[in-house]
Amino acid sequence: MCAPNRVFATAAFLALCTSLATAQGFSSRPIRVIVPVPAGGPSDTAIRLIAPQLSEALKQPLVIDNRPGANGLAGTEIAARAAPDGLTLAVGNSGTHAINAGLYRKLPYDPVRDFAPISEIVTSGMVLVATPKLPVGSLADLVALAKKQPGRLNMGVAGATGELAGDALMAQAQIRLNNVRYKGSVPTEMAVISGEVEVTILTPQASAAHVASGRMKALGVTGAQRVPLLPNVPTLAELGVAGYDFQIWHGLFAPAGTPQRIVQSMYHEVVRALAAPDVKDKFAAIGAVIVANSPQEFAALVRRDVDKYRKLIAEAGIQVE
Repeated sequence: MCAPNRVFATAAFLALCTSLATAQGFSSRPIRVIVPVPAGGPSDTAIRLIAPQLSEALKQPLVIDNRPGANGLAGTEIAARAAPDGLTLAVGNSGTHAINAGLYRKLPYDPVRDFAPISEIVTSGMVLVATPKLPVGSLADLVALAKKQPGRLNMGVAGATGELAGDALMAQAQIRLNNVRYKGSVPTEMAVISGEVEVTILTPQASAAHVASGRMKALGVTGAQRVPLLPNVPTLAELGVAGYDFQIWHGLFAPAGTPQRIVQSMYHEVVRALAAPDVKDKFAAIGAVIVANSPQEFAALVRRDVDKYRKLIAEAGIQVE
């Protein structure tokens, strides 16, 4: 005879899937997941690592729809305008759903009003990297060169989180670099490797292999702790940039108005997917820390970060348009 708690867990799981399918009314139709970055970027990887588990649990295919655009605006706006029927979801990050709110005067969506948070998937610090063609070996070297050649060095921008982190570094180090925006992480990586731009800020996932091969030079980590993939690279705070701490997170959202039973069902399936041992190993391999918080906790994080970054951006006088 099965243990009572096992019977209960099985029954609860079946009821959960039935509830989601009934709520949507389209159990055989695919769920579109809009990703506002190119394929291969950190937000794209975050959803692709759990998509097979979600699809199997929900008995519905998940179609990843990459819609890259400047700082994630294009894809995130499409997701905000989608029907709240559970058949469209979106991956967002600290740039699209927090920093952009303070960075743009006329943002085409509201990250709080237009979305129903489901769960934060992962978070991590980022890495300040330089092209090997640049004659620097440390943050101090970069600062000295930038002061010697003000406005002549370029910083690649893969997204809003990296842009704000770079602008904050410039402000604290009292240097001036030119921001050059790309449509996501992959083209930014190529720009640094080729020397099209001198420096950029990328996730550990996007930078570690390039650093190991010598195609990039790691100068510092943006978070409060070092990252396991690059244990010998100090944090920027360790290098003298007092109080410097910028993390990037990636999470799953639904359009505002999506029924709460669908949001809760998706949340439970995200938690289950992230608990799978192979998924844990894959995220650890790219230097990401699994979060899997609740819709309520994730919503509170988004609101808190919107306020936090609006204040930072206003104090630094940063504005894109």
